[in-house]
Amino acid sequence: MSVLYLVRHAQASFGRSDYDRLSPQGERQAVRLGEALAARGIKPDLVVSGAMQRHAKTARIALAAAGIDTPVTVDEGFNEFDHDQVIVAHKPAYKRRAVLLADLARTPEPARAFQEMFADATARWVGSTGEGYAESFQAFCERTETAVRRTAAGLDKGQTALVVTSGGPIAAVVGRLFAGTDELWLTLNPVTVNTGITKLVDGRRGLTAVSFNDHGHLDGTDLLSYR
Repeated sequence: MSVLYLVRHAQASFGRSDYDRLSPQGERQAVRLGEALAARGIKPDLVVSGAMQRHAKTARIALAAAGIDTPVTVDEGFNEFDHDQVIVAHKPAYKRRAVLLADLARTPEPARAFQEMFADATARWVGSTGEGYAESFQAFCERTETAVRRTAAGLDKGQTALVVTSGGPIAAVVGRLFAGTDELWLTLNPVTVNTGITKLVDGRRGLTAVSFNDHGHLDGTDLLSYR
């Protein structure tokens, strides 16, 4: 039996012009993640990350903190969906970032207003046929499942892989393993925690999700975040 740990990246720079960078809190989360990996005795034979900056930086910091020198393999199959494109498909005016920021600034709680808008945008994407999107929801789920199965196939019996990716791919894979469909994605995706750890095993029954979104390493700290 082989084991895959899927880790959501540490906190990115939400609200900044370049989201795809770790925030100062994200860097602290990544250190905490690495310490947790070391404490659990996790020594991956294979380390994989998506191609985004937030994936690479999380992996680099966590591995250093854990004292792990396994090289990182990049697999674009683990990239997150294009959230900007999903938002613009929902509200074309938001192609201009200034319009989005102005609309949010007029609300009593901008963070909540954004979350509500984003939930509507992703629900529209999930329920669509894919027309108007660079990548359909179905294609996204297929891509991420294929990436996980490709990683699992690269492990020998008894080996371990650590994968640093995003919440969307993790929710897509776990939803399919739990339910055999993509219906759980809208429920699972919003609750993924930065540096949350999901454990999959690959054995006689094939791939199985045995835990989802474990973030006990953040208990008792001020590091818990969802975005």
